[in-house]
This record gives sequence, C-alpha cells and structure tokens, in this order.
Amino acid sequence: MPGGRPGDPPCPEGVRPPLGAARSQGIRPHARPAARARLGLHVRRRHAHGRRPHPPAAAEARRRGADRDGLGHRLQGRPGPRRRRRLGGSVLRSLRFRLPALFLLGVVLAAVVATLIAVRFFQSYTRTHAATELRGESAGIVRLYEGQAGVGHVSLKNLELPLGGDRVYWIPAVPGASLLAGPLPELPRSAVPLAKILAGKPPAFDLHVRSGSYLGVGQVVRLAGLPVGVLVVAKPDSALRSRWLQLVWELALAFGIGIPVALALVVYFSRRIVRPLEALTAAADEVAVGHYDVPVPERTGGSEVERLAARFGEMTAKLAESEQLSRHFLMSVSHELRTPLTAIRGHVAALREGVLDDEDARRRSLEVIAEEALRLERLVGDVLDLAKLDARRFALLREEVDMRALCERAYAAFAEEARARNIEYELALGEGAVLVTDGDRVLQIVSNLLANALHWTPAGGRIDLGLTARNGEVIVAVADTGPGIAPQEAERIFRPFWSGDGGGTGLGLTIARELALALGGRLELDSEPGRGSRFVLVLPVAAPQPA
Repeated sequence: MPGGRPGDPPCPEGVRPPLGAARSQGIRPHARPAARARLGLHVRRRHAHGRRPHPPAAAEARRRGADRDGLGHRLQGRPGPRRRRRLGGSVLRSLRFRLPALFLLGVVLAAVVATLIAVRFFQSYTRTHAATELRGESAGIVRLYEGQAGVGHVSLKNLELPLGGDRVYWIPAVPGASLLAGPLPELPRSAVPLAKILAGKPPAFDLHVRSGSYLGVGQVVRLAGLPVGVLVVAKPDSALRSRWLQLVWELALAFGIGIPVALALVVYFSRRIVRPLEALTAAADEVAVGHYDVPVPERTGGSEVERLAARFGEMTAKLAESEQLSRHFLMSVSHELRTPLTAIRGHVAALREGVLDDEDARRRSLEVIAEEALRLERLVGDVLDLAKLDARRFALLREEVDMRALCERAYAAFAEEARARNIEYELALGEGAVLVTDGDRVLQIVSNLLANALHWTPAGGRIDLGLTARNGEVIVAVADTGPGIAPQEAERIFRPFWSGDGGGTGLGLTIARELALALGGRLELDSEPGRGSRFVLVLPVAAPQPA
C-alpha cells in the first residue's frame, strides 16, 4: 500500500509474529558487539513523544467502517442527535407538512398584502376626505368674513368651535392686515404654495410648524376684488393617523381570528388530499415487493387523486396479469420443451440400445425425432422473434413479393392437416398483387393465422383463406368456424403468453400483429362467440422506409 507501514517478512510457517513479539535473530556476517561505554556526546534521553499526544495510528490500522455494535445498531440505546435531525428533516420534507405549510403561508401572505393595500387605500381616502373638509371649512370662513366686512371682526373662538380642533393660520397680503378680532397665528409665505393658492387652485399640502405637522388647505380672502391675505385651515396629522390606525387594529384583530380558522381548514383539507396519497404510497410499497393484489383506495368526485387511484389500480391489475401470463408462459414453454425432448430421448435411447430391429421402425423413429426437432426449432424461433420485436432489433427485407404465390404456399402447408381432420379448407384468390415488403415475414403472419384457425376449428368445420386488393392495399383474410371470441377477450388474445385453452405458448397472434405493424400494416379481428372468427391482414402495396 503506498504510504503505508512496510510489513514484516512472514515466518517460515507463513504467519507474521504478533505485535510486540520478539523477532528471530537473523544471520549476520559479524557478531553483534557487546554493550559497553563508548566515546561521543552524551545525549539526554527524552520522552518518546516529547510529552505530546501520540500521533494518530497508521491508515491501515484505523477502523474502516462504523462499529456495528455502536449506538443505534445492535446495542439498545436512544438515537443520537443526528438521527433525530434526520427524522425531523424527513418530516419537514413530507407532503403532510409541506402542503398545509404552503397553504398557510399563502394565506398569510395574501392577508398581509391585502392588509397593506387596504391601509394604503384608507390612508389616501382619509387624506382626500380631510382635504375636502378643510376646503369647505376655509371657504365657509372666507364667506363669513366677506359677508361681515365693514360690520365687525369675526371672533376666533366662534370659528374654532365648528372647526372641531382644526387650526387656523393667516398670511396677510398687506402688512398689518388682520382677519379676525384677536391674535391669529401667522405663517411665512414660504410655508405654503402661495402661487397656486392665488391662482385659484388651492391644493392640499403638508404644513410643518413648531406645534406639529398638519394637512393644510389655503383660501384667498378678497375685499372689493382685492386680495388681503390667505386663510389656511390645517388638520393635525395625529387626527388623520388615528383614523387609519383604528383600521389597522381592527384588521389585526380580524387577522388574529382568521389565521387559526384558516390553519384548521388548511390542515383539514390537506389531510383529505394527503390521506389517499399516503394510501397509494403504501400500496406502491406493497407492489414494489411483488404484492400485486394490494387493495387500492377508491375515491369519487373525478379529482386528480381519484384518477390516479384508478390508473394505479389498472396498473396493478396489469402487473398481476403480466406476472400470471409470464408464469403461464414459463409453464407452457417448459412443457413444450419437455414433450419433444422426452420423445427425442426415448427414440434415441431405443436406437442406441438396438431395440428397433425393423428398418421401418427405425425410419419412423427418425421421422419422429426430426418432427420434434422442428417443433423445438419453431418454439425457440417464436421466443426469439418476440424478444427481437420487443427490443426493436428486427430487420426487414425489401423485395417484390407475389401475394398470390405466397398465399398458395401458405395454403398448401396446412392442407394435409385440414384433410386429416376433415375440415373444409378453401382458398379464394382475387386480383394478383405484387408488394414491396418482406416476403418471409408476411408468410410467417399468414401461417400463424392459419395455424390458429386450425387449432380452434373443430373437426368438420370450415377455414377460408382469401386475398383481395383495393385502394393501394392488399387484404389477406383467414376465417374459421371456431367458438369465436368474446369482445372482452378481443384485445387480450394479442398479448404475449396468452392462450385461451392453456395450450401452446400464446405467441403466434402476438408475433403476427407486431410483424404487421412493423411492415406498415395492421391486423384486425371480427369475431363473436358462436359465430367463428375472421382475422384480416391489411398491408400497403409499398412497404414503409426503414427508420
């Protein structure tokens, strides 16, 4: 190991001595000198580690993994803080916590934003309303003064009573001009927008004086058409503030009452949402370990959770069916493999032991071996074809194919079996058509359809093979007088490993439809129970270009 402590050489037995054991004396060219006093500097002996902590052990001597008997493993003990933090983190990341937390956070943010907007609008409304009141008050004072001009001065006390605490200020246009009988606070010209007031557009403005801050409105006072001064009526900011502060307190009270109610509603509705999801999670855990019959919680109302539960139930049903089909397929394949192998082994043993003395018996035995070998070859070929189709590793040839000759070839391959079972076997060929496709694969499809028809047609029944061409398509139809197929089984028969009577591998129709799709065509079924079945292969005249 690079950087590690060099190891000692092993003993003759192949085992190193334990740490601290005396080492054997090696062979030396000269004897070790005896210990005695020598010349040289006297070096005072010091502590081995300089009275410092021992250095850490070598890397290879440290514990490589956690102690399996440590806290939280085999020994009984309370979990440490890291374990508690992990549990707390998992709770905080769970949907049960995050969903109500997000809902509540959204409610709180919406309430805060609504409160801020409401307070801001109310502040603006309060200021506008106060400015309107001040304009009315100032206009009333000016009319009162102008109406009593020359009769006597208006008393300040009489004005402040209806003003309700508002302040009145005076800006004389002529030095010494007085509006009221008695002292009236005067303002400097710079404290108000005098130009706008004199122009007849008195705005509301902020007024800052020693006594405080105010919202003021100015009004020009005229006598005989000449301005004698500006009357300013101001309302304290504290009076305006008290109005919207009262609203803030009321909103805060409503906020304090509404948040617990919102929290309770959020927790209630979030649990209604999370509970079926937790049930689906538990069901998914059961499915993960292979329990496909786990009950799925049913929900009503058409919600997303209800659709998810329905799809989950369909998925588990298909998984269970797929597992059942796979198990059935393994049993069928093992049976199909064992049957010809048993026959082959029996005939081979008979030939090896010389039991068959007759030449005809040996020839029949060899024919049986050849037939069973072909049967094994077909079975293995079907399985390999299905695997290639599933893996999309299927090569197609592009060649001109005479469909009349192909149908005649497929028909002839099963004619002897149909005659032996007394089945009426008919071939109806329409107009000839030449396709650009893979002839071997088309022949495989037609052969699978004929083999399926012979399997289900009872003795004395009828099988028809027909060929027609129309609208740029070639149609090959195989009809039989078998038991027929129920509508609910129409799609299932094309699934891999499915066999209606438990015989065979259930791959023929699956391979036929997959090949039809790969050739750019389709395989259709028209069947009813008790009426027989009709499989229709539709192929385009020109095969699709390979991807």
